[in-house]
Amino acid sequence: MPAPEDGTGPADVDGSPLTAASEAPGPDEEYTVDELAARANMTVRNVRAYAARGLIDPPRLEGRTGYYHRGHLQRLQLVRDLLDRGYTLAAVEKAVLSSPATATATALDLLHLLDEPWSDVEPELMSRDALAALAHVDRDDALIDALVEFGLAAWVEDDHESVRLIQPAIVRNGAAAVALGLPANDIIALFPLMQQNLRAIADAFVSNAVAAIAQPFIDHGLPADEAPEVLGAIEKLLPVASQVTYAMFRHALAEAIDAEIGTQLDEVGLRGRERRTRH
Repeated sequence: MPAPEDGTGPADVDGSPLTAASEAPGPDEEYTVDELAARANMTVRNVRAYAARGLIDPPRLEGRTGYYHRGHLQRLQLVRDLLDRGYTLAAVEKAVLSSPATATATALDLLHLLDEPWSDVEPELMSRDALAALAHVDRDDALIDALVEFGLAAWVEDDHESVRLIQPAIVRNGAAAVALGLPANDIIALFPLMQQNLRAIADAFVSNAVAAIAQPFIDHGLPADEAPEVLGAIEKLLPVASQVTYAMFRHALAEAIDAEIGTQLDEVGLRGRERRTRH
């Protein structure tokens, strides 16, 4: 079976659609190559190609049928995750084959922990009337189109009366700001500015966490006895970073409000002096 080219992701080399992954396996569960491919969100062709490159160990044979276990699945998931992050297959092969088999599960945990730890937000279906009422505005397709453009919402196919909120907390809080009297378009326009700047902060924080905590652990070969402490430290750092960012934003917001109020008072005072001068 031919191996995929460098950089091939989880899709099959012939472009065939993927099979949806199943729930996490039990520790002693075994499955055929078709079941393994489904759980790994790969095609059978790619599973066999990765096996041919030595990225997974041979299966347990029973007659002519091979049976795979959780270790095989975790290794394939690690390969898939690394490919999805843009690494070439050659780089993934070198990294995986130079690491002990026991490091696979830890590497997966570390990748998932560092990769958008609160990305598991559940989308919320809301009627257009309810969304408009939340913001105290009339129904407006243009506003929903703007939310869709920034990835905050999505139209529901064949249901023009509903909207799927991709980031419900952001949309709800934005609607609350609009309900207080701020223009809806102005609130929506703030999103890309906040997204860009907050992403830069997040990237810097993750880079620091990786350099100070994760990288030494990786350099040591991801030893199993150090894994709980390292993963626990990173997991605790993430909410701390969130709280620091929130506290600094509140401080900056208070300063901006004070400065704006001072500017407005100065302008009122200047206009008053001008009127007195004319009289």
